[in-house]
Amino acid sequence: METKSNSFLVEEPVGKLMGKYAVPCIISLLVGALYNIVDQIFIANASYLGSYGNAANTVVFPLTVIALAIAVMIGDGCCAFVSLSLGKDKPRDASKSMGNAVTLTVILSLILCVVYLVFSSQIIAMFGGTVNAETFKHSKEYFFYISLGIPFYMFGQAMNPVIRADGSPKFAMISTLAGAVINIILDPIFIFIFKWGMMGAAVATVIGQIVTAVLAIGYLMHSKVVKLSGEDFKLDGGILRRMLSLGVCSFLSQISLVAAMAAINNMIRKYGALDEIFGQEQYAQIPMAVVGIVMKFFQIVISIVVGMAAGCIPIVGYNIGAGLKLRVRELFTKLLIAETCVGIVSFVIVEFLPMQLIAIFGAANESVYYTEFAVKAFRIYLCMVILACINKAAFIFMQAMGKAVASTMLSMVREIVFGVGFALLLPRFFGLDGVLYSMPVSDVLTFVISVVVIAGTYKQLRA
Repeated sequence: METKSNSFLVEEPVGKLMGKYAVPCIISLLVGALYNIVDQIFIANASYLGSYGNAANTVVFPLTVIALAIAVMIGDGCCAFVSLSLGKDKPRDASKSMGNAVTLTVILSLILCVVYLVFSSQIIAMFGGTVNAETFKHSKEYFFYISLGIPFYMFGQAMNPVIRADGSPKFAMISTLAGAVINIILDPIFIFIFKWGMMGAAVATVIGQIVTAVLAIGYLMHSKVVKLSGEDFKLDGGILRRMLSLGVCSFLSQISLVAAMAAINNMIRKYGALDEIFGQEQYAQIPMAVVGIVMKFFQIVISIVVGMAAGCIPIVGYNIGAGLKLRVRELFTKLLIAETCVGIVSFVIVEFLPMQLIAIFGAANESVYYTEFAVKAFRIYLCMVILACINKAAFIFMQAMGKAVASTMLSMVREIVFGVGFALLLPRFFGLDGVLYSMPVSDVLTFVISVVVIAGTYKQLRA
C-alpha cells in the first residue's frame, strides 16, 4: 500500500480542504437527520395521524439517537484514529482500526435491536409515551419497525465517517443520500396511498437505511487508501481503547442529548397535565408534538454545525500528526466564522418565520392552541441558537485535536449538568414554559466555558 497517500491534507489550502471535506459531511448528516424529519412531516400532514403521530415520533426520536450515539462513537473515533495514524505514517494501525470498527458496530447494533424489541413498552413509557392512550399506541407501532432497522441504521452511520477518513467524502455523502431519497419517495406512498400509518413511515425509513448499509459494505470491499484484511476484523483491546477514546465525545454529546430529551418529554407530560389547556385529554399531546418539531429544526441546524466541524477531523488529525499547528489554527478560525454565520441565519428564521416553519408540519390541521404554543416554543427555545453553534464547534474541534477527555467533559457539562438540570429545575418555577427556558439558559452558561476553551486552543496552536 502506498503510504502518505493523504499527503494533500498538508499541502492544499485550508479553506479548499474545509470545503472538500465539510460540505459532503454536512450533506451526509443533513440527509441522516432527514430520515426522522421527513417521517414527521408526512405523519403530521396525514389527517388520520396528526399531532398524535407527531407526538409518537417525538417519543421514539431519542431512541434512534441512542443508536446514533453508539454508531458515531465508533465511526468518529475510527475516523480520528485513522487520520492520526496516516499522518504519522502508520497504515497498519489505520487498517486494524477500520476492521475493529466494523466488527464492533455489528455486535452492538444486534444487542441494541434485541433490547428494544424485548422492552419496547417500558422504554416508550420512560420517554413520555404515556401522555395519552392514542400517543402510546402510535409510539409502539412506530418503534417496533424502527427497532428492526437498527442494525442497518447503525452500520451506515458508523461507516460514514470511516469512509471519509479513507479519503472518499463524496461516496460517504452519496450512500447516505441514496437511502434518504428512497425514504422520501416511499413515505407518501406508504402513508397516503397504502394508509399504513406509523408502520408505513417506519418501513420506508428502514428500507432507506438498508440501502445505505449495503453501499457502505460495497465500499469497504474496495476501499481507497486503507486496505482491509481478515485479521483486521479481530477485536484488539489496545486499538479499541485508543479509537473509542477519540469517539467518546461524539457518543456523550448524542447520549446526553437523549438524557435531556427524556427529561424534557417527562416534564412536558407532567407540567402539561397541570396546564389549563393542555391538561385536557384532547390537547395533551400538543406540547410534546410541538417541542419535537422545534427539536427537529434544531437538529437540521446542528447537522450543519457538526458537519462543518466533523468534516474537519481528518484535516486536523493529519496536520496535528504532521506537526503543522499554524494550519490547524487557520482552520479553527475559518470554522468559528462559518459556524457563527449558520447561527445568525438560524436565529433570523426562528424569530421571524415560526409560522412558516410550523406550517410544514401540518399546523393547518390543528387547533389554535397548537399554533400559539409552537410560535412561542420556536422563539424561546432557540433564541440562543448562535451560541449553541459556537459551543458545538469548539467541542468537536478539541476532539479532532486528540483532546478527548477535555472535549468529553465539556459536552457532559452542557448536556447533563445544564441540559438535564435546567429541564428538571425551571419547570418548578415557570411551569410548562420552564421547559422552553432550559435551552437558552444552558447555551449561555456553556458559552462562557467555550470562550475559555477557544482562547486556550488558540494559545496552544500559536507555537
